[in-house]
Amino acid sequence: MTSKDVLVGVIGGSGLYHLDNLTFVEKVNPETPWGYPSSPITICSLPSGSKIAFLARHGQHHSIAPSAVPSRANIAALKSLGVQVILAFSAVGSLREEIAPGSFAIPTQIIDRTKGIRPASFFEGTKIVAHAAFGDPYSVKLIRWLEVRVEKALADEGRGVVLHKDKCIFSTRAESIMYRAWGGDLINMSALPEAKLAREAELSYALIATATDYDSWRPHSEAVTAAEVFKTLTDNANTSRHVAAAVLEDLHAAALDGDILSEEKGSMRFSIMPRTGEHNQEDIKKLAFILPDYFTPGDVAN
Repeated sequence: MTSKDVLVGVIGGSGLYHLDNLTFVEKVNPETPWGYPSSPITICSLPSGSKIAFLARHGQHHSIAPSAVPSRANIAALKSLGVQVILAFSAVGSLREEIAPGSFAIPTQIIDRTKGIRPASFFEGTKIVAHAAFGDPYSVKLIRWLEVRVEKALADEGRGVVLHKDKCIFSTRAESIMYRAWGGDLINMSALPEAKLAREAELSYALIATATDYDSWRPHSEAVTAAEVFKTLTDNANTSRHVAAAVLEDLHAAALDGDILSEEKGSMRFSIMPRTGEHNQEDIKKLAFILPDYFTPGDVAN
């Protein structure tokens, strides 16, 4: 199932289960070698007629916990529709006083605390080895493209945008203080393995983080609770829809132009270890789903 005119995919996080002011086209639910995505993917038309794909990370009714999100299926399903750029939204906790609940951020780095907990590679479970470059986990050109446009959109709402680093779990008070000491700015549960899988699939990927709470580090504050988080989700989700509406048309045009895709396109060519006759057709067929330029069923040494 491929629709090459769907170049931009949006992944909605907690509270963001749909986009506004778009024309519904269809819902699709592509089956991938890693199963089905978190929810059926909604294909919508922008005012220009260009199409975008929207996926709810935690399911349409938030029925999937962060540790159970089928991230491999999500990324693979979006790529199967022709998506080349992913704009993801995610609720986060703040580790900095100046990043108050309700603030928006565009992360530039990640410290991974999910290793060994969630499937983190399309190559896991195969006999083919690859090492994707991940020094800059988010697409640098895409981030630079987004900065001015997101800041302008947020100005309409009276909010500001800042650049930060990102971590990937809720914390005890001691852990939260430790992450601050490491130089961290945000706590998040979804950035990984999503960003790494997008890199393996050669997709441009950026995250817009929406702060809901101060996590657990403030000495004179209550530790963060789920109830506190949900107080801010509704307002953040509404602003996220505004931001998406403000940037998607231009983002589609930029994807057509191709410059913001140039970092990722072809990036896996030298990351895949040389193939031999030991590699079986099942593995090659699976990986051809996301990397058809490098894997051709029937050819063990493509």
